[in-house]
Amino acid sequence: MASDTPTDGNDENEVGATETDSAEESQFSPDELQDKSAPPLTKGADINLNLVLDVPVNISLRVGTTDISIRDLVRLVEGSVVALDQSSSEPMDVLVNGTLIAHGEIVIVDDKFGVRLTDVVSPVERIENLN
Repeated sequence: MASDTPTDGNDENEVGATETDSAEESQFSPDELQDKSAPPLTKGADINLNLVLDVPVNISLRVGTTDISIRDLVRLVEGSVVALDQSSSEPMDVLVNGTLIAHGEIVIVDDKFGVRLTDVVSPVERIENLN
């Protein structure tokens, strides 16, 4: 909360506000990150995506979900069938580190399962889903 009283610059709230302001200035949209010909957004800003290109991420497919009671959960045995809320004809959710990035369908590649992306979530929607 802002105060009308002058400070000597050592106030903790003032320091926090400065850090927040500078963090907000350094945020970029996906379009700004991809446009290499665009001038830097702030003085001295040098965007180097090569720094994060080799960071490993976890990709998973969500076939569907269901809610069951603990009573039903402990009764599950080999051969039990759990009905999911998603139709078999619907595309599956493709998640990267738990964030939805696309929809796809299962394919078989060299005797292994794979996924063919049928719909990719826009970068704007991905950023909105992070919050």
